[in-house]
Amino acid sequence: MTSRLDAQFEFLLEADKLRNVERANLLLDCSRCENSAEHSWHLALYACVLAPLAGADVQISRVIKMLLLHDIVEIDVGDHPIHQATDWQAVARAEVIAADRLFGLLPDDQGAEMLSLWHEFEAGQSNDAQFAKQLDRCQPIFQTLYGADPFPEHLEIVRNNLDGGRAATLETDLPEAFGHANALLGRRSSLDCTALTDRLPFLNEGDSLKQVLRATLIGDGSRRENSAEHSWHIMLYAWLMAEHSAAEININRVLQMLLLHDIVEIDAGDAPIHGDIDHVAMAAKEEAAAMRLFSLLPAGQNSDFLALWHEFESAESNDAIFAKSIDRVQPVLLNLQNGGGSWVEYQVSLAQLDARVGQKVQLGAPEVWRHVRARIKPWFDAAKQG
Repeated sequence: MTSRLDAQFEFLLEADKLRNVERANLLLDCSRCENSAEHSWHLALYACVLAPLAGADVQISRVIKMLLLHDIVEIDVGDHPIHQATDWQAVARAEVIAADRLFGLLPDDQGAEMLSLWHEFEAGQSNDAQFAKQLDRCQPIFQTLYGADPFPEHLEIVRNNLDGGRAATLETDLPEAFGHANALLGRRSSLDCTALTDRLPFLNEGDSLKQVLRATLIGDGSRRENSAEHSWHIMLYAWLMAEHSAAEININRVLQMLLLHDIVEIDAGDAPIHGDIDHVAMAAKEEAAAMRLFSLLPAGQNSDFLALWHEFESAESNDAIFAKSIDRVQPVLLNLQNGGGSWVEYQVSLAQLDARVGQKVQLGAPEVWRHVRARIKPWFDAAKQG
């Protein structure tokens, strides 16, 4: 069990490096470039929200998993903007090598599962992969077209992409996205796109989660993580740690909970677990945020997403207990990796960590906490001696 958990954590800490891969497209407020980790979270959100646009033979739970993984090879290979001259065959070869290395860090069964999903996405032949590919093509387009002050050259890239580039396939495979993108460019479109446009306000608002900073530093200690990339990272954690749950869970529901769980921070901000927080006031702010944000969705999805968020917050179901546990594990591993992080900032003792984090983790994944605690205890022992 220990060696298996070690391998899982090795992969998860390596995956953290995806946060440092910068993409060409900008956030909606045009303040900075998006990174590949938060992009992966946003695409998973697209899949969940735009599920009604998928064919009946598409399994959204598999699409979400594909999108969590699809760009992870960029840790080794980097991002390659579609408008730049590139030897795409060489990139493809390098990505296969990267996929073998990264997924090879995992236990054999999990590594094979993830590698197979990654190859399925790359091949783009299955119904699930085709829908995932179309989402990957339309999200940067709407991020540009709805941008606060998009660069003229970015608008030109979108036009060229729609007119003969990769996004041209949207015309047949996701026509609502193709039609609405052309309408935003001032081109005539008679297609009824309301199934998409009724959901884009929520997806666009979700982009703001990339600007919410948390107390935890990323693995290399260079900056604070934001709540979008945090949500992506803990979805990977939950996926790999599901086998260690204390009770039977539905991992697909857990992943959707974690996809949505922090979205209220767009309005309410982050509440550091080691900070001095008025929890009653924060709960009220988060409830108001949930009501506002989910109301941006059509009625059915609004109520479904709100119910899932409330279930997570209540932490009474097996799925929610496990999701809450995993939400607390990831910052612990990042703090250990970056030299103490928020433990140093908030002067946290091991006893405080046991009370604030360990007790909750043990409810959902006791074996995981035993393993994690054994890894962090030497750091606290050394800090006490210092």
